[in-house]
Amino acid sequence: MPGMLGDTATDCIDMVHLPAQAAALITRLQQQVQAQAREIAWARAKLEKVNFELARLKRWKFGARTEAMTAQQRALFQEALAEDEASLQAQLAALQRDLPQAPKVPKAPPRRPRRQALPEHLERVEHRHEPADTTCPSPECGRPMQRIGEDVSERLDIIPARFFVHRHIYGKWACCCQQIRQEPAEPDVVAGGIPASGLVAHTLISRFVDHLPYYRQEPINARSGAHTPRSTLATWAGAGGAALQPLYEAQRRFILGCRVLHADETPVPLPEPGSGKTKKAYIWAWARSHHDPHPGVVYEFCPGRGSQYPVAFLGGKGPPYPEPAWNGTLITDQYAGYNAVLDARLYPQRRSAACAAHARRRFEELSRGGSRASGVAAEALQRWARLYQAEAAFAGMEEGVRKQARQQLSRPLWDEFEVWLKLQRAQVLDGSKIAEAIDYSVNAWKALTLHLDDGAVAIDNNLIERQIKPWKLGAKNWLFVGSELAGQRAAVVMSLVQSAKLNGLDPGPTCVTCSRASTRTRIIDLKSCCRIAGGQADDGRDHAGGDGAGGHRHQWHGSRSKGTPGRRDRRAAAQSAGLDPGAAAHGG
Repeated sequence: MPGMLGDTATDCIDMVHLPAQAAALITRLQQQVQAQAREIAWARAKLEKVNFELARLKRWKFGARTEAMTAQQRALFQEALAEDEASLQAQLAALQRDLPQAPKVPKAPPRRPRRQALPEHLERVEHRHEPADTTCPSPECGRPMQRIGEDVSERLDIIPARFFVHRHIYGKWACCCQQIRQEPAEPDVVAGGIPASGLVAHTLISRFVDHLPYYRQEPINARSGAHTPRSTLATWAGAGGAALQPLYEAQRRFILGCRVLHADETPVPLPEPGSGKTKKAYIWAWARSHHDPHPGVVYEFCPGRGSQYPVAFLGGKGPPYPEPAWNGTLITDQYAGYNAVLDARLYPQRRSAACAAHARRRFEELSRGGSRASGVAAEALQRWARLYQAEAAFAGMEEGVRKQARQQLSRPLWDEFEVWLKLQRAQVLDGSKIAEAIDYSVNAWKALTLHLDDGAVAIDNNLIERQIKPWKLGAKNWLFVGSELAGQRAAVVMSLVQSAKLNGLDPGPTCVTCSRASTRTRIIDLKSCCRIAGGQADDGRDHAGGDGAGGHRHQWHGSRSKGTPGRRDRRAAAQSAGLDPGAAAHGG
């Protein structure tokens, strides 16, 4: 090692003319000095790593928690300030009304606040305000006044959720030839239960979109006069999740139809029977490419984080409904569990793409700490910023145009970045945090730059991480999933509502329509599901509003569904019509 004491002593002493014992002693001392120098360098690197971890822990505990506090939590403080300001303004206005009127001084017209206009699709309820007497109040005039215009102001209001009852009345029709006809009962999401599909969907949306546990929904419904115990709500949600299972399967096939997928996983607490504790289960999330014109996401609840779960999800299915194994590009965070599904020897048609945001995050952590911040990390962040700035310019392009633009503009930046990283790696100590950050990027360089050769691949995995956040927010409210079946139902509902939000749809009406469609027919085409969610089915009928008075009528053929009259009802109807009860009981 250059510059060490042992090397300097060797240069000053002529080893040839020394006795053998002295030369051996000097050589042994030189080796000890070199070994101690290596130990000191390693200790310094380890000390730097410990100091970094300590500084990060202090920031988490005492510093500004910009990442620990979500945008919704920060908005709470802004909402409180807005409430206080409105309250003080109202009190000030009340006090000013009680003061004696001061002589009015002409002043400039007040500036109207640039308030965002209320949405045009909202219902407008007009309130007309006209003077009771439209005669000129001047004693010298007294003539009728003419209307010359109007001022319009709009205020936003709300009608709280209200419960109502659907009454289904099925008429009975009889003929002299002993034929009886009656419309079959409409299928229900909860067989034999009292909730309509809208109430079931509202319960699911409150649970999985608004993150309201059942014990909170119960008093909310009670304020409207509806008694819905939490056990009843749980039963409805379970039936609703089962009704949505066919649509979930269609959504899963739709996601696997994309050649570029994002993947990520997150833990959720699961009670461990008999121990009174919880264990870690995992939600695996899979989404179509960030650049795909038809976004979508699907979740899968699994009891673990092993590689067998992604292998099974992407491995296809056998009879009776065979599905081929998925092939394409998978964007991940380089978690080792995905290595089994990306093995080139087993799956040569699959490619691995890495997340640039994860690589950048390692440098971002090292750039904090004031005087202890790493200068190499700070410069690396500037280079990452240039890469993301170039990528932002390609957002609205087609795949082929985006690939060409990346080759011309982004590739030179990536090539320069790679050379710079390797140069910095030769100058930093092994085992240091900055060395780990550089090694993470350099070792995954092929996967990090895969997007340069494919315009459909995103630069990072942020899309799927945003789809993971609703699960973390929900876990803070409902704390844990009750069972594996409950976790699977949650994955079904969340897959559909989050996909609806990705497509700019309101998850409430979408969930209502999908629940109705699932109880009427097994839909296996996702495009048909989307058309039904929009209110139109393949046959052109308006499914959102029901079949209407012109629905199909069916004769009884011996089979009976819930709500369809049985033999006893047929006999009673036949007697009232003057027919033979025995023949009607076996009706046509």
